Amino acid sequence: MSKADDTRQLTDSDQKKFHELYQKYHHRVYSICLRMTGNVSESEDLTQDVFIRLFHTIGSFRGESAFTTWLYRLTVNLVLMHFRKRKRTLEQMSEKEELPPYIVTGTQDPKRMRIVDRILLSEVITKLPEGYRQAIILHDIQGLEHREIAERRGRSIGTSKSQLHKGRVILRRLIRGHQHRNGPSVALSI
Repeated sequence: MSKADDTRQLTDSDQKKFHELYQKYHHRVYSICLRMTGNVSESEDLTQDVFIRLFHTIGSFRGESAFTTWLYRLTVNLVLMHFRKRKRTLEQMSEKEELPPYIVTGTQDPKRMRIVDRILLSEVITKLPEGYRQAIILHDIQGLEHREIAERRGRSIGTSKSQLHKGRVILRRLIRGHQHRNGPSVALSI
């Protein structure tokens, strides 16, 4: 059977279902990619790659966990594979003594740059009030939607949105204050 035969077998109903999946989950997948990469362009490309992979592997979903959990793992694994490929590219580039354009000036080691970001974020996030911290972790780190956060925490969707917004504002202030006291290291995008 040729590839042309494969695409002809995809019914209008299948195309519609896949389009609905895309419409429902593409923002979540994009936000996970953006949080992991910190790069809009890479995140857009990776989001497309995730849905291409989803299209090819949807049959392997066994239903042992929630679909969103399975999609989250698929997304994270694809981004991690992207990082591995990029690391190999960096190693090849370092042999030529060229600095890739996405590395922040003054930070020669991209691994160290990410570790510094993680340490700074983990330090300042603990200073947030509990509700704000939970909203940021559930939405920005775990990729849950406001509806899911509201159900999990027994709050309204509006409360979830409000706590996320206020938490981000405070987090930005804390990061700026930390960078002001300790000197700029790298810029976190929150």
